[in-house]
Amino acid sequence: MESTAAPSDLPEDAPSPIRRRLRRELLILAGACLAGFLIVPLLIWTVGHSALGPYNPGGAGRLLADFMSGLAHGSPIFWAVALGPYALALLVRFLYSQARGRR
Repeated sequence: MESTAAPSDLPEDAPSPIRRRLRRELLILAGACLAGFLIVPLLIWTVGHSALGPYNPGGAGRLLADFMSGLAHGSPIFWAVALGPYALALLVRFLYSQARGRR
């Protein structure tokens, strides 16, 4: 039995638009998580070190250990710092889509 659908110009293994969107979203999430779990706490340590002086319990490594401990204990403040880059990315994407839609 033959199909009545027109042959597609795309190869069989071409990713669907849904898969491309999902992949893009996962890449954005991974980049934001990397930033939120490592880069932002180190930036906070750098600014605090230059403005307030050394971190009493230790250096940047100790601050990261304390940060991960705060995450493990479920502190909302630590999770806000960790998920802040993703929330910011979502906000920027939303605002961009709203501005683009009003043309």
